Amino acid sequence: MGYSALKRAKATGHGAVAFYSHEVATEIKERTRLLHGLRAAFDQQRLFLMYQPQVDATSGRTVGLEALMRWRSDDGRLVPPDRFIPIAEQSGLIKDLGAWAIRTAIHRAAALRAAGHPLRMAVNVSMSQLLVADFEVQLAEALADGGLPPDLLEVEITESVAMQSPDIVLPRLAALKQMGVGVAIDDFGTGYSSLSSLEKLAPDRLKIDRSFISGLDAEQDGGSLAEMIIELGRTLGLKVIAEGVETAAQRDRLVALGCHELQGYLFAAPMASELLVDWLAAHRGGPP
Repeated sequence: MGYSALKRAKATGHGAVAFYSHEVATEIKERTRLLHGLRAAFDQQRLFLMYQPQVDATSGRTVGLEALMRWRSDDGRLVPPDRFIPIAEQSGLIKDLGAWAIRTAIHRAAALRAAGHPLRMAVNVSMSQLLVADFEVQLAEALADGGLPPDLLEVEITESVAMQSPDIVLPRLAALKQMGVGVAIDDFGTGYSSLSSLEKLAPDRLKIDRSFISGLDAEQDGGSLAEMIIELGRTLGLKVIAEGVETAAQRDRLVALGCHELQGYLFAAPMASELLVDWLAAHRGGPP
């Protein structure tokens, strides 16, 4: 119990003192409850994926999907990912969850391809997964088992992960690209990537963080940052996708700036796998 208070003191800074309190005890209890519930949900196959379309900014044609992990608790409520994903990462459970998500997404992409929808499938990968010694071997086996061409899979890692432990991350990403798997840098603009480090990472795609998109409506600073990221992508020859697009004004501004692809509730909310084929048949192209 005292360890949690010590961690808080270290995080606060030199000379800080943190006392164990009722608030800390409540936080520990809640995190423990969530972890036990998450382990049970995984063992009982109560986790599932939802898929959000990614569209070509100019034509509105669907070009990809992002697989998003979801957890419905015993009481029927959806647990927000920002509550259970960090706990999964800190506990190490993310390795099993991530491997399951990759296999599931690959099989869904293969089924869509067989149904006439050969779309790129993006999956989120954590640092813990990248640290697995044979990660790329597992990925290759999952692709072979699912019957999906590697170029229809894209691995998304956050900018912070990309900048962490480059001696591990860079060779791993290079191996994935050699396999033909795409690499996207997620939440781009929230970290501290330099031009040289971005060139070393050599991703296929930059994904503008949603926090920079809302400012496009009101000409706020976020709009300027989005424009800078799009220009950076153009300079490096990288595709740029914006997530969190919710209004036609945001879409129009991103198109004018030269953003390549868009994702957000303006086009579609994340949807269950059984709804995908009908949705894709009804939205073959064109703006919403």
